[in-house]
Amino acid sequence: MKKIDKQSKQQQIIDQLFAGNCRDPFSFLGMHQQGKVTYFRVLLPNAKQVTILDRLTAATVIQLSLVDERGFFSGQATSLDPNFTYILQIDWGESQQMIEDPYRFGTLLSDIKPKDAHPAKQIFSFEQLGAHLLQLDDIAGTHFCVWAPNAQRVSVVGEFNFWDGRRYPMRYRLESGIWEIFIPGIPIGAHYKYEILDNHGEIRLKADPYAFRSQLRPDTTSIISTLPPKCIPTASQIEANQCNAPVSIYEVHLGSWRRSHNGKTWLSYSELAETLLPYVKGMGFTHLELLPISEHPFDGSWGYQPLGIYSPTSRYGSPQDLIDFIHEAHRLGINVILDWVPGHFPTDASGLANFDGSPLYEYANPKEGLHRDWHTLIYNYRRDEVRQFLIDNAVYWVDRFGFDGLRVDAVASMIYRDYSRPDGEWIANEYGGNINLEAVSFLRQTNETLHQIQPYVSITAEESTSFQGVTLPPSLGGLGFNYKWNMGWMNDTLSYLQLDALARKYNHNKLTFSVMYAWSENYILPLSHDEVVHGKGSLLSKMSGTPPQKFATLRAYYGFMWAHPGKKLLFMGGEIAQWREWDHEGELDWHLLDIPTSPHAGVQHLIRSLNFIYRDTPALFDNDHNKESFEWLIVDDQDNSVFAFNRYATNGNPLLVISHFTPVTRNHYRVGVKHAGLYQPILNTNADIYGGSDDHMLNPIASEPIKAHGCDHSIELTLPPLTTLYFALKNTLPTAKQ
Repeated sequence: MKKIDKQSKQQQIIDQLFAGNCRDPFSFLGMHQQGKVTYFRVLLPNAKQVTILDRLTAATVIQLSLVDERGFFSGQATSLDPNFTYILQIDWGESQQMIEDPYRFGTLLSDIKPKDAHPAKQIFSFEQLGAHLLQLDDIAGTHFCVWAPNAQRVSVVGEFNFWDGRRYPMRYRLESGIWEIFIPGIPIGAHYKYEILDNHGEIRLKADPYAFRSQLRPDTTSIISTLPPKCIPTASQIEANQCNAPVSIYEVHLGSWRRSHNGKTWLSYSELAETLLPYVKGMGFTHLELLPISEHPFDGSWGYQPLGIYSPTSRYGSPQDLIDFIHEAHRLGINVILDWVPGHFPTDASGLANFDGSPLYEYANPKEGLHRDWHTLIYNYRRDEVRQFLIDNAVYWVDRFGFDGLRVDAVASMIYRDYSRPDGEWIANEYGGNINLEAVSFLRQTNETLHQIQPYVSITAEESTSFQGVTLPPSLGGLGFNYKWNMGWMNDTLSYLQLDALARKYNHNKLTFSVMYAWSENYILPLSHDEVVHGKGSLLSKMSGTPPQKFATLRAYYGFMWAHPGKKLLFMGGEIAQWREWDHEGELDWHLLDIPTSPHAGVQHLIRSLNFIYRDTPALFDNDHNKESFEWLIVDDQDNSVFAFNRYATNGNPLLVISHFTPVTRNHYRVGVKHAGLYQPILNTNADIYGGSDDHMLNPIASEPIKAHGCDHSIELTLPPLTTLYFALKNTLPTAKQ
């Protein structure tokens, strides 16, 4: 009776294995010893015969019996050494094969859960979860680990097992919700996914959340790839990220900067290293910012809807190609920033959505978990494993690829529970407020972790509201970012310059208001991709007036921007003043530069000059974070739309800046100055070399002891139309700064 019960139980497990819902295959498959008897059980659908061979001698130990016609084999032997190791010899009918049995290996995953990983221990979830090449003694293979606590069964599937989820069901670790298996012989480059029998009994085929490489869309298959080694920043990288360093960022979408084969083919990382990087260096930018490069299925999302956040997109090459690209940037003295997206993810069936049949990575309630604007899912920042998945991803890009900074996308959508939601469509926090407290906690933890791993790293928030303390350290109640995009400055100045010149005097404060709060956070002034898409037109097309006036206004605007307190960011195409708004399916309008004397070439020349003047003029950057670095001279001349101010370096050296935003010449215009001396012009945005109408640089101007604008001295000059001027003070007379 007991034997019948034992056989019945065994058949029940066999049926579960073939049905694909055996939760603990390791307790049954493989080699198991009971006293002096050793049992072997193998599940190999379509095999004709299976033989156990001594792994050391290749001698036959036992030929297994076909117990179930569907492909289950078993047998037993006696007096085998407890340390006996074996291999399987399989007869497939038309061919034979010898393989290692995955079910003879014990547990390999440590007891550290993803949520327990701590920067001080230098252990991160990506070092354990996902697919890792592993050598166990003389056996090479891949160790697979995936978090799916509510699944009934998880199997690794790929070409190596005919994508058959019955063949390699994984071991479940109850204490962590993680499934694991070591499969010998799975090499680098192998394609795989996880077949998940979810908590509803449905089969789901999922890409690996921790895949280090993925196939290009429309395929979403994960690819075995090595974990890159750690990167050590150089002294120059660290210096370039300091708050008293010049930071001028060129923002780029790699797929549409340039293309080959008549604009149809993306450039590879290696081709971009040979073209983009020398261009960035030659233009004088200090930093290169890449729009998101995690694998994403929809080109039109520009990377902002990533499906595999640990996989650099295959559009431009391999992960190593990307690392080489970043190393080349560093060799050229360019720091590289990654646009990072921890705010949401797409609903694609192969991704994170309902990963194990439950809302595992996303909030369960659509009022929290569904993003209304983008029809994407919002990460559940309450769940420790999800937080660790995201925090460790930030570490991964900095620590393993060598990125010098992250720009965190859509922070406002993360920290406000009512972001883009009408009343009744959002859930208040525990105190009845609209702040997502767990998202705030997550951002603080991310920034603290990154700064512990790489103290020099620069982290920027795209935060479009007046949320307080974005760039304050968490210890002082802030979010811990290094910088915040100054969206208010961008919106105010662009709306001002779109006005007819005659109407600007009624909106004078749009160019002065930003100074009222310029030091409330550490700011970056962005003219980003968001301003040149979705029917907004290009920066040039936004400017009012005739075509020549548009060019002049844009040049004057750039001069004003580079002199304004705050670091700088310009999206590609802005430097050549293209007429069209950005199109991600093509390349920039480089043909506009075919004529060297064109106004487009002039604007490009101006941006180059601005960058090098900026880098060579400490008054524009080294004291940027202090109020003492800025002083208004003319703030109220709305009738003439003139603005004048001083910028001061840490050592007190000033730079005089004058901007004029009407299309008429102002003769005999007097500007009060705080320092007597000779004022040497170093920039005139209306110079003919920039496409303007002035055929020579202005002459040096000596100050006069004539009072103006509250100053004891002043200079008199002719203000060209729609122009920004920079003057360096030479031959200073002993006059105290007022």
